[in-house]
Amino acid sequence: MPTLSSQTIQFVRRGEVVTLSNVPPTRTLLEVLREDLGFTGTKEGCGEGDCGACTVVLGEANGDAEGEQLTFKAVNSCIRMAHSVHGLALWTVEDLSPLNAANQHPAQEAMVQCHASQCGFCTPGFVMSLFGMYQNHVLQGQPITRELAQTELSGNLCRCTGYRPILDAAQHMASLPVVRLDHSAITHQLAQIQPQAPDAHSAYQLPGTLAELLVARTAQPQAQLVAGCTDVGLWVTKMHKQFDAVIDVSRVTEMRRIEQRGGDWVIGAAATLQDAFSALLQSWPKLTTFAARFAGLPVRNSGTLGGNVANGSPIGDAMPLLIALKSRIVLTSLRGEREMPLEDFYTGYRQNLLAADEVLAFIKVPLPAASGQTSLLRAYKISKRYDDDISAVCLALNLTLEAGIVSDISIGAGGVAATPVRARLTEATLRGQPWSQASVESAMQTLRTEFEPISDMRASSSYRQQVLGNLLQRFWLESQGEQHINLEAFKLEALT
Repeated sequence: MPTLSSQTIQFVRRGEVVTLSNVPPTRTLLEVLREDLGFTGTKEGCGEGDCGACTVVLGEANGDAEGEQLTFKAVNSCIRMAHSVHGLALWTVEDLSPLNAANQHPAQEAMVQCHASQCGFCTPGFVMSLFGMYQNHVLQGQPITRELAQTELSGNLCRCTGYRPILDAAQHMASLPVVRLDHSAITHQLAQIQPQAPDAHSAYQLPGTLAELLVARTAQPQAQLVAGCTDVGLWVTKMHKQFDAVIDVSRVTEMRRIEQRGGDWVIGAAATLQDAFSALLQSWPKLTTFAARFAGLPVRNSGTLGGNVANGSPIGDAMPLLIALKSRIVLTSLRGEREMPLEDFYTGYRQNLLAADEVLAFIKVPLPAASGQTSLLRAYKISKRYDDDISAVCLALNLTLEAGIVSDISIGAGGVAATPVRARLTEATLRGQPWSQASVESAMQTLRTEFEPISDMRASSSYRQQVLGNLLQRFWLESQGEQHINLEAFKLEALT
């Protein structure tokens, strides 16, 4: 193939527009910050989005011309491609103190006053996550509870076990003198940066519309599609893969939208996991804990729902839930659209029906039926570590009862086969039966034998089979009003 060119990257930092040229398509943001620009406050820890030492904050104009407000997202720079920040504002730990010449930023000062830094290696990442919390909660007049702090810092690891004072610092920020950004000035600078023009000869394409994306995909069917790079980034940092051409879907306007239409939640494939779950929680608030445990906040801020689905990992957590909700996906190309149930999309391990010129554009999730029926939805994630870990088993169950009889049920499972799967045999065992302990016990045996999971570093085959049945029993107990049978019931004490 002909040699591809590299488009110029521009972003706003420290009140100036930074311009970078000749950046390879798979160079990470962390590499650019540390090696090209010399900003070494951002640390490299795991190189895979797990530890949070590399956390930075990105700002984007939210499209409200009158308010001229920014949205802020803490993200992992180690697996974020540098080209993806074109047209955004960027903050690293070096950028906070100049915001207030007399003092440190509250995110920094709170860490000092609460004695929250020990060896200090993870501190820049924690400070940047706190900075994101400060922008999104403190300055919006929202209190930072202990639970909120724990949830939003779950993507940052402290190897010195200093979590208590760090959580103290998160709550202490609100008591310090207020520091505000000049949103108007930053959005004005962002407006000066032109979107990257569509160019079939570019090594990294960042289309802004679905039409531009489909043209780019048709012209470069061999290009690697990326969104948040929370998985592809690992291919680069851990497997040392390099791609001659990359098409980034994260700016496609139509694919970032989330709306209710025709009885469905229609979620664009480029919507972040955080935004997608926020929408789903409006219809199914019981998913709150599952959504928070999906990954740490920086991963949820970068990763997309469509990326998780298209990746097709058998241990991806979104697919079991979406399968249980009877979701359908829309594949699009210049030739037209086609729609299918999510579980029909996969043909083998990380293999699917996506054609070379197609993209996954939308996920359609049916809204809950407004009827007199009793509906129960639960999603369970079993992993070695409670926060910020990959599942050994994921099980989602969606049950509808009429007069105590199972009128409908759909079950999605992950970690038990080569692809995310629907437990059709178990569904058939329960459908039409009384929702009773006897029918549940029978279905537990079916569920344990329906799949033949492998043994690997996360769990043995027999463990996974046993857990599948146990989770169905847990679902039954919760449907009968049982409480305090899981870690969801545990609450951190409020700071006094």
